[in-house]
Amino acid sequence: MKILLAIDGSEYSERATKFLTRLNLSANDEITILHVISDDPYENKEDYYYSRIKKIKQLIAPKLLDSAVNILKSTPVKIKTELMNGYPDKCIVNAAVEANADIIIMGPKRMKGIRSRIVGSVTKSVSITSPKPVLVVKPPHRESSNKIKILFTTDGSEYATKAGETITLMPFHDNTEITILSVITPAFYDIPDKFMSKIDAHIMDEMKKYNSIKLEKSQTIIEQATEYLSEKYSDINKLTKVGDPSDEILHTANALEVDIIAVGSKGMGGFKGVIGSISRYILSAADCSVLIGKTEGI
Repeated sequence: MKILLAIDGSEYSERATKFLTRLNLSANDEITILHVISDDPYENKEDYYYSRIKKIKQLIAPKLLDSAVNILKSTPVKIKTELMNGYPDKCIVNAAVEANADIIIMGPKRMKGIRSRIVGSVTKSVSITSPKPVLVVKPPHRESSNKIKILFTTDGSEYATKAGETITLMPFHDNTEITILSVITPAFYDIPDKFMSKIDAHIMDEMKKYNSIKLEKSQTIIEQATEYLSEKYSDINKLTKVGDPSDEILHTANALEVDIIAVGSKGMGGFKGVIGSISRYILSAADCSVLIGKTEGI
């Protein structure tokens, strides 16, 4: 597997680097460690102090790469390093595409203080614009064990399937525990209970049939996911929940104390890439790491 590890020297990227040591890496795997010396679009490039700051960044950059290499030196994986100048989000995505990486791994670099639960803008931008899967490694809220627990949430779409395929490609150990979750959204989940009595009884009967069909479809989706995941993993659990998808995914992840939530997302930019995305809400709100599977089509 070809992994692009994006680092910035922060504690968050260091945790992402250390996470890789928990994987079942082999000499066939390849990790490219990328650091981007960021440009500030608002600074005067001719300014003396800007020039000095840039030189200091260039002096420190190789040390950041060396630090990440040192963490990974105990693994048998092939390691490359790359240094780029520019806007971090664009450089990370371009580097992943040019290297034909299978996945981008990075830390969230959360903001401090009252905004500490907000995922950094670079991470969010990469998760939106990257055509490659992205794994955002967040600080663990419990002591790490040798066994990685993954919550794979699927709706049967090609985007969810891509997330599942990424799980099978990742060098996780054989004892990795995977829970496949399918969430059924009730027909009237967004109508307050006090107004439910206003709905015609005939319509309610139709909606019960609709929900029954959704349940059967959910079970089919789970079995399809089980079929291809079981080719590599044996510890697989199956769950069906009813409710709001985002709420059920986060609640289940917390209840099971998983290490990673795997969700699908279509790789797209612009206005469509910002609104209405469960995957990006999960990325911001989840306490655990998040793997976002991608299709490369717009």
